[in-house]
Amino acid sequence: MTSHTTARPILDVAGLNARIGGQQVVEDVSFTVPASGITALLGRNGVGKTSTIKALIGLIDRTGRVELDGQRIDKDPTWKLIRRGVGYVPEDREVFGKLTVAENLRLAERDAHPRRELVEQLFPDLVKRSGQMAGTLSGGQQQMVSLARALLNDNKVLLIDEPTKGLAPKIVQEVAEALEQAAATVPILLVEQNLQVVRRLAGDAVVLSGGRVVHTGNALDFLDDEDLTRRLLGVHADAEQEAQEAEAPVAAGATAVSSSVAASSTQAAAPAPAAADPARKGAGL
Repeated sequence: MTSHTTARPILDVAGLNARIGGQQVVEDVSFTVPASGITALLGRNGVGKTSTIKALIGLIDRTGRVELDGQRIDKDPTWKLIRRGVGYVPEDREVFGKLTVAENLRLAERDAHPRRELVEQLFPDLVKRSGQMAGTLSGGQQQMVSLARALLNDNKVLLIDEPTKGLAPKIVQEVAEALEQAAATVPILLVEQNLQVVRRLAGDAVVLSGGRVVHTGNALDFLDDEDLTRRLLGVHADAEQEAQEAEAPVAAGATAVSSSVAASSTQAAAPAPAAADPARKGAGL
């Protein structure tokens, strides 16, 4: 992926500060998201990546300037940001477990002409499972539902938080492929810990440490700098790839065992649906 820096950014953040319970979690953060491609928001665990996303979407108290396609949005509540074209895919997926896949998607439709064909193209498995309760889906399938809800609408930018977290290597690849295709239609700000996914998808990188921006630039240049990635992320991209390749056969075996256990268990008990939290899972999210 190449870096995009010429056109006006779709998202321009300056001096963003945010607090949770009186504690400052984002401090004077400034960066831009280009009008095309994927920008990766990187950093070690606990440095403020998710808090930055939540501040941008208005889920936590924030100050500073945020512009969407040249228009100030930092005073807008979350529901208005969604209406203005900021799509949000949360870290914990937050599907409505007691509703079907089709019902989850219908609730997310806010445009007169939702992009159902795009969603069906990117997630054909969801079409087959349209009548299945979302709470009985695997973690990877629930992630697909969460992504599909955001892609149904004609958004100006997507904020996607840790979409591959906890997924098996095969599902990680499927999610990465979907994100790659989605980025052809909408710019994405992506929080992601899997550096191989970042290497594949991202044009630009913004790195946080202690709630502050400590590096911005081309994503591949950053990942290729062993000293810089080790200092800011605690791991080098090549080392992570080797670890993931070593873990892949183990994960595949674990998945096979889990599938076998699940198949036999269904004869005794039906799977419990995921808990729904209507207060946070707005239809536009």
